[in-house]
Order: sequence, then structure tokens, then C-alpha cells
Amino acid sequence: MRIGTKSVLFGAHCFILHPFFVAAAWRKLYGFPFDPRLWCAFFLHDIGYLGKPNMDGEEGEQHPRTGAKIMKFLFGQEWHDFTLYHSRFLAKKEGKQFSRLCVADKLAIVLTPAWLYLPMVRATGEIKEYMKDAAINSNGQIPVQDSQAEWYANVQRYVNGWVTIHKDGAEDTWTTATRNRVDDSGVWK
Repeated sequence: MRIGTKSVLFGAHCFILHPFFVAAAWRKLYGFPFDPRLWCAFFLHDIGYLGKPNMDGEEGEQHPRTGAKIMKFLFGQEWHDFTLYHSRFLAKKEGKQFSRLCVADKLAIVLTPAWLYLPMVRATGEIKEYMKDAAINSNGQIPVQDSQAEWYANVQRYVNGWVTIHKDGAEDTWTTATRNRVDDSGVWK
């Protein structure tokens, strides 16, 4: 089973947990999500990880496209873009504004407790990819860590800082248009 599928089934993007953390984040940021289209987006935005061989590689980076296509079919172009640009990297790459779903999705990381998150990403193997690339893609704001708990606490601090600055749509100067990656042998890609 590929890592993206594992993530959606029982990892960081678990379809029975993650949408509720996104909803809690939305409530904290923007008020209770009464619009049923929001709930559809909460449940569909990461569905594109199914079958992906990586989380943040070339294939994984494209994961928002699947949920966005479903949202467009159901609710139109505006909801397509809302879902597609929940990825700040994809939004930056395409020269678009990240959506408020992006902000709620990031705050969901802050709200997910380590005692729940860490066992899930260990079980799927996601944590290896996340830890390997974190320092590179945060411009050094998430230092390389030996401790997974310390790494996750640093991720939560970093993401909370991003959310605080960008929750009202401020220009994203933290995110680059391309992800920097290191392969398994330590070579930059």
C-alpha cells in the first residue's frame, strides 16, 4: 500500500479524524462552518493522496487536484479553487492566493495533539519524509531534530506563526514556488 493511501486511511490525513480538526480550526478562525460545502471541502481536500507514492514529492504535491475536481463538479469553479489552493505550495507555484481552507488546514496541525499525530505518522512512515524535508522547506525555522516529539512541537510553532500572519489573507512570503527536496542519499533535488 502506498504512503498516500496509508495517510488517508490512518495517518496525518486520516479521513475520519483530520476533517474534524480542520473544522475545529475553521471555527476558531472564522466561526462555525454552517455551509455544507465547507464540510464537503473538509472531507475531500486531501482525498488525492490516495495512491500517491510520496507526500511532498512531485506526485504528492498534486494531491489537491482530485478533491478540487470533485468540488467543481458539485459546486462550481469557486469551490474548485477554494479546495485546490488549500496547498500553499501549489497556490504559490500557480501564482494564486492560498484559500482560507489552507489556513484552517494548517491550524489543524496545531490543534492535533502529539499523542495522536505522532503514532499515526509513525505507523504510515510519513514522519520520515516530513522530518527529512522540514528544515529545508521552512527556511531553517524548523531545525533538524533527533526527537520526533521535539520536531512536531517545532512544526506546530512554525505553522501557528504562519497561520497568525496569514489568517486574513496576507501575502505569503514564507512559501517558495518550488519545494526543495533531499533524496534518500542526501542529494538535493
